[in-house]
Amino acid sequence: MRMLINVAETVVADALRGMAAAHPELTVDVDNRVIVRRDAPVAGKVALVSGGGSGHEPLHGGFVGPGMLSAACPGEVFTSPVPDQMVRAAAAVDSGAGVLFVVKNYTGDVLNFDMAAELAEDEGIRIAKVLVDDDVAVTDSLFTAGRRGTGATLFVEKIAGAAADEGQPLERVEAVARQVDDNSRSFGVALSAVTTPAKGSPTFDLPDGELELGIGIHGEPGRERRPMMTSGEIADFAVNAILEDMNPRNPVLLLVNGMGATPLLELYGFNAEVHRVLAERGVAVARTLVGNYVTSLDMAGASVTLCQIDEELLRLWDAPVNTPGLRWGL
Repeated sequence: MRMLINVAETVVADALRGMAAAHPELTVDVDNRVIVRRDAPVAGKVALVSGGGSGHEPLHGGFVGPGMLSAACPGEVFTSPVPDQMVRAAAAVDSGAGVLFVVKNYTGDVLNFDMAAELAEDEGIRIAKVLVDDDVAVTDSLFTAGRRGTGATLFVEKIAGAAADEGQPLERVEAVARQVDDNSRSFGVALSAVTTPAKGSPTFDLPDGELELGIGIHGEPGRERRPMMTSGEIADFAVNAILEDMNPRNPVLLLVNGMGATPLLELYGFNAEVHRVLAERGVAVARTLVGNYVTSLDMAGASVTLCQIDEELLRLWDAPVNTPGLRWGL
């Protein structure tokens, strides 16, 4: 196993210690596994809390800061955080205006955030929740019932985070988050399998010369396996799969996301092909984001996420953000 780690058992703790050293604008509780923006709670502001298994960085901890999340709860690699983490995070960031939980649709995350919401409400914290379920590849998977939550999580956290920073009430921030999720669809492709520190070898078998179409961010199987395709052929397949499920009448936000081991040289080339397909299908692109944002450790591959937007959602997307993983408009 060739990984830049000490031992598998301390991977998450070591990463959190390194994050704390690099980002003094965050409060990183290594022992309790909670990352909080240092100025929290912000008076009168709805707080956003999210989290999930580690291994998808910069999601979620890298999106903590002004304009996005108030706190994040990292679990072990590909393992949900526990309710105590979520309650501790909610208590740390609640100003009295309420807390929105942003939850990817994976069984462990859903169950633990549901339990955390009940516990937090028992402590007098108003909680709202939004479930992100944007993946069109499969209806059910190894980790969830229904569609998986993938790239649209970034759109939800950014746009709802901007609404919260403007001082919009909890009900409105929740409604904006739901609108973004309802308007978003994703599709992912793997060119190689993922290797977790605990296992030390690929978690599934993907022979040389083949790729998996429709994977999830934990390496879950997709729709089908095919011989290797060109960037243009993959873009055709991925975009068409998304547009079979949505018919954008407005311009879209586009995320071309790397799965962790795909160089930007390849991602930008793939982005050119995605834009080609969208233009051929008559879909206007308002904004494009390219890079490794919702990853799967060392998996090579990419995902495409589209979100149909209106003027208000675009305004919130363009609003300033200052986090380790996403920053503009400052």
